Amino acid sequence: MGACLLSCLFSLFRKAGRLLPLFSEPGRGPTRCSVLFLPSATFLLLCACQPIGPEHLQNDQLAYSRALGEVQKREMLLNIVRLRYGEPPAFLDTTQVIAGYNFSRSVSGGYYGYPASAVSNYLFGTGTLSQAENPTITYQPLTGEQYAENVVRPISPTAIMPLSLGGMAIDTLLRLTAQSIDGLSNVRGVGPFGGGSVRFYLLLHDLRQLQLAGAMTVRISTDDPAASGKGGKSGASSATGQGNGNAGSGNGGGGSGNTSGEHIYLVLTTTADSNLQAIQGEVRRLLHLEPNTAEAEIVYGPYPKKQGQIAILTRSMLAMLTQLSYEMEVPEKDVRSGRTLPTIGQVGIESRPEVAIHSGRNEPGESYVSVFYKKCWYWISDTDFRSKEAFTMVQVLSTLAATSHGGGAVVTIPAG
Repeated sequence: MGACLLSCLFSLFRKAGRLLPLFSEPGRGPTRCSVLFLPSATFLLLCACQPIGPEHLQNDQLAYSRALGEVQKREMLLNIVRLRYGEPPAFLDTTQVIAGYNFSRSVSGGYYGYPASAVSNYLFGTGTLSQAENPTITYQPLTGEQYAENVVRPISPTAIMPLSLGGMAIDTLLRLTAQSIDGLSNVRGVGPFGGGSVRFYLLLHDLRQLQLAGAMTVRISTDDPAASGKGGKSGASSATGQGNGNAGSGNGGGGSGNTSGEHIYLVLTTTADSNLQAIQGEVRRLLHLEPNTAEAEIVYGPYPKKQGQIAILTRSMLAMLTQLSYEMEVPEKDVRSGRTLPTIGQVGIESRPEVAIHSGRNEPGESYVSVFYKKCWYWISDTDFRSKEAFTMVQVLSTLAATSHGGGAVVTIPAG
């Protein structure tokens, strides 16, 4: 359409070039209005010919991605705060985003000529341009069976442990997701100290040291441990999570895409470093493994069924968020008035929570994420990298816990 109009206008300009005297009054040269009209009309037509689809695609895709990410962070933080004050968490999924654009343009022109007349001839033109944006966003609350699968059911170790292969700190990962490892208890409940076994945190510290040095890794296999002859090392007899409640078969498999036949092993790699060898020996002792054990299968449960297994009793998303809520900072008056319980002061051997959430009456100047709840602001500091890293893990785990096989939010951006 634009090319056609441009061709017509060029043809009109060629005729107008021969008729420039018609643009003027008798006895005078071309008027200023007639000279300025031609470039103005050309500019209007050229603007109408440029496509808008590619430009909107470049800008909108990133803009909607950032907006969805920020909303998910605020929703997660708000649910942690709500749990602290005895309210149930609520999750609202953004299932579809349609960015609709209406763009219309029109150009018209012509000239009036009066042969043998004293009335001056003149060229005229009009142009219109309009644009409208009508985004449509679809939300779906998480309820019923899907809520139970995603929020209430424990996440399988087969979904959690592979995250350490991607660089996530294994001590932070297990501190968030494991309620106990081989009977060694993580912090639970509320109170000034929060409980928890000191040996649990010593184990996490040793595992982190081995991870940083490359002396520990995680192996995933679909082979039957008994059939492959690895029973002496791992002692496993079934797929991870099967027959041990709902963790492995429900949440881990559906959320992470793992099948029920997957097995995961903690592998202590060979090293010539005497310090690392000593740490590996301490890990074996804390996990009740044989002195020469090179790998052991990780299974779901409070205690291993066979010698050589590592049992991890994992948490659900609800349990993770609840524990984080009792480690967050709240106004002291809310504790005195009975609106909430006291904050856990010491977590195991740690002097600070994994995710440090602050509170105050004034909106924070710079924050990683913040929400306003009942006349008070709650936020995570943008300068607290440890808290930001752990909070990101929580979001990743929430995605893994989702058992829906449907795609995420669908963003439709017209490009025509």
